[in-house]
Amino acid sequence: MGKVEAICVSAEKGERKKPVDSAIFRADHGIEGDAHAGALDRQVSVLPAEEIDVVRKNDLSDVKPGDFAENVIVSGLDFPSFGLGTQFRLGSEVVLKITQIGKDCHTPCRIQQITGDCIMPRVGVFCVVENGGEVKTGEEAEVMKVIRVGVFQTVVLTISDRCSRGEAEDTAGPAVKRVLEDSLNAHVYRTEIVPDEEPIITEKLKQYCDGRSIDLVVTVGGTGFSPGDVTPEATRSVVERPAPGLDEAMRAASLSKTPNAVLARGASGIRGSTLIINLPGSERAAVENLQAIIGALPHGLEKLQGDATDCGTQ
Repeated sequence: MGKVEAICVSAEKGERKKPVDSAIFRADHGIEGDAHAGALDRQVSVLPAEEIDVVRKNDLSDVKPGDFAENVIVSGLDFPSFGLGTQFRLGSEVVLKITQIGKDCHTPCRIQQITGDCIMPRVGVFCVVENGGEVKTGEEAEVMKVIRVGVFQTVVLTISDRCSRGEAEDTAGPAVKRVLEDSLNAHVYRTEIVPDEEPIITEKLKQYCDGRSIDLVVTVGGTGFSPGDVTPEATRSVVERPAPGLDEAMRAASLSKTPNAVLARGASGIRGSTLIINLPGSERAAVENLQAIIGALPHGLEKLQGDATDCGTQ
């Protein structure tokens, strides 16, 4: 069992937050009156009290609650072991779900300029509000569901105009989700349906690859010859390192079942430390293609996570 050590809010982003005795958390929004409320995936920021104690002992003994622009300080919970999707309760009502761990900070922010060090990019935890209510400083904090660090974090993006408009049911995306959970033991962080529009697909790929601890983004659909099939183009525009072997293996597996497999244009690749895989849009083809490469994915994803083991010795 943990404890809410402090609750802090600010009217402007990027500034020190001020401690308050209590706050109202609104579902899918954040803390009422706080500048970060309303964000998509970073509605509430949390810092472990133990990490702040380390900073106080080393260089910044006068650090106060809110100095790192954190919303909540919590003690007694094992944050280093929590992965994306972990849920914890504050007080008797409020439930937060972890959506991001750390963040990119390319230039010294105002907080770093003021304090000399900002630990938020290293150990900050960002959450969405799953269930709202009031929380008071000093109330209990309790873990409700743990997704352990090291579990592969995945996103499934179904690319379809008709499904995005509600004119057709997406069966391929849920089928791919089941394969990832059953065969890869992955945590599916999010499933989403977007239209066949290259700028939207490109933005979604960047959103999930950049700074969110996502290991694998799987797109489903938009890989054929139709004029609206632009998923490969969107993927090529964001990847930094192509992974053609995955696409070759999937096409080879499909070719044993249909000559139309040679028309598949998937363009998988790597952006940062995230792998992007393009699957076809039909449920059967998507599952067959994913199953053709699923055995190789753990090794590849572990390498992207930083495994330094020599491949030749395994």
